Amino acid sequence: MTATPIPPDAQGRSPQKDYVARKKEQSKFERFMARAPVHFAVVAIAFLWTLPTLGLFISSFRPPDDLISSGWWTVFLHPLELTRLTLNNYQEVLSAGMGQAFLNSLVISIPATVIPIAIATFAAYALTWMEFPGRQAIFIVTVGLLVVPLQMTLIPILQAYSALGISGTFLAVWLAHAAYGLPLGVYLLRNYIGSLPRDLIEAAAVDGASHLKTFTKIIVPLSMPAIASFAVFQFLWVWNDLLVALVYLGGSEQVAPVTLVLRNIVGDRGQDWYLLTAGAFISMLVPMAVFFSLQRFFVRGLLAGSVKG
Repeated sequence: MTATPIPPDAQGRSPQKDYVARKKEQSKFERFMARAPVHFAVVAIAFLWTLPTLGLFISSFRPPDDLISSGWWTVFLHPLELTRLTLNNYQEVLSAGMGQAFLNSLVISIPATVIPIAIATFAAYALTWMEFPGRQAIFIVTVGLLVVPLQMTLIPILQAYSALGISGTFLAVWLAHAAYGLPLGVYLLRNYIGSLPRDLIEAAAVDGASHLKTFTKIIVPLSMPAIASFAVFQFLWVWNDLLVALVYLGGSEQVAPVTLVLRNIVGDRGQDWYLLTAGAFISMLVPMAVFFSLQRFFVRGLLAGSVKG
């Protein structure tokens, strides 16, 4: 037997359609309530993560006396009193040689990022798709270097730089940062390149492509998400570094990066610590620009459609 359809009401609405619509709305509400704890947790984590940055940003516009006497949240007690905010902190930071420090940080960070990326990408391809004796041993030793503390290498490398006469130059810090970043770069890129479809590599070999052509035409384009990820990590680490730059470059103003200038502005005893609030946001401009310009590579699927089943 078949169910007799219910005729529409006086307004022309079908009871079956109203029932289906109510069920859809109910299911949407149930899905929303099921995901509500996750949404709440994400919002809470984002708020707690952003709160210190907001406090630092507000503090960068407050006079030193106000920073010492009250917390940054007291600004919201009188939100219309903009006369209590000032740009003097930014003016003092910018007038302390920050322009030259920015150029020095760029001169240090860009080569110290490009060099390990180039070497690590070549090494990752060789360790993944080229057959030669000792391949696994080289990879294991490279990954093992990740556990070596950076501080253990400062004195031996500095002695070698002094013997070669390159101590205090940009070349010294380029080589140091490249060496410190290579183990992580090789590890990340080797794992990513190893996950690429073997059919692509074999098809290129059948077509007569050399290793160099396979690397430049296939491996590099498909590995851009991993390369961009490592580029962001390496650039941020080099840009925010103080120890390596201080050891291998010294305190000269001609080669001092942003971190070293901020350290000198604050003073040896930390008496001008309030300037860090403004200096932090000035030094964050370039890393934020790098991150937002490369973040699309984290989510773009370059492997989509590369292999047809």
